[in-house]
Amino acid sequence: MVRIAVEDGLYLKSLELREAEPLLLLVDANRPYLRRWLPWLDMTKNIDEMIAFVESALRQHTSGLGFQTGVWYAGELAGIIGYHHLEWANRSTCVGYWLAERYQGHGIMTKACNSIVEYAFDDWRLNRVEIRCAMENVRSRAIPERLGFKTEGVLREAEWLYDHYVDHVVYGMLAKQWLGSRHRVHESQTVSTVKQERLNEVKE
Repeated sequence: MVRIAVEDGLYLKSLELREAEPLLLLVDANRPYLRRWLPWLDMTKNIDEMIAFVESALRQHTSGLGFQTGVWYAGELAGIIGYHHLEWANRSTCVGYWLAERYQGHGIMTKACNSIVEYAFDDWRLNRVEIRCAMENVRSRAIPERLGFKTEGVLREAEWLYDHYVDHVVYGMLAKQWLGSRHRVHESQTVSTVKQERLNEVKE
């Protein structure tokens, strides 16, 4: 089982069969909201179909092709984040995610995505992580943009969404870029700490 601590009260944990029912309840409570951008709502209408999804996620994990995790916030299942596929030959993967409507606006998925990308680079030593978002899905696109992903292009009519096609914006992050950005953040935090310490010394 994979468990990734994000911060106090927020962690990611690989899916288990016992979580099929609470996951179905979460999806049922958010169907109109999720349906705008997710194509699989009609394939997860009952518990058997949700069990089949969890079983496929377990097979993906045991096959070494990535995993799907529940996003747990304040003890509640809030959404899903994971890897669509893992290409060992190219050392690359693609990340997908969704969050229930009532958990929006707290930075939960940005933090979760940061942790899952970090896992790909630090634990698996991958070279590339990709995120694809529907062109008009502003909330989803904001996540890779906040994390410093590069916009690499647009795939026209890349996905059939019930009754129409949507374009996908492709975002990419390379290991060397990720490592460099983390070093800059660390240096910035160090400088801020030193400035604060000096300010405290002046006050004393």
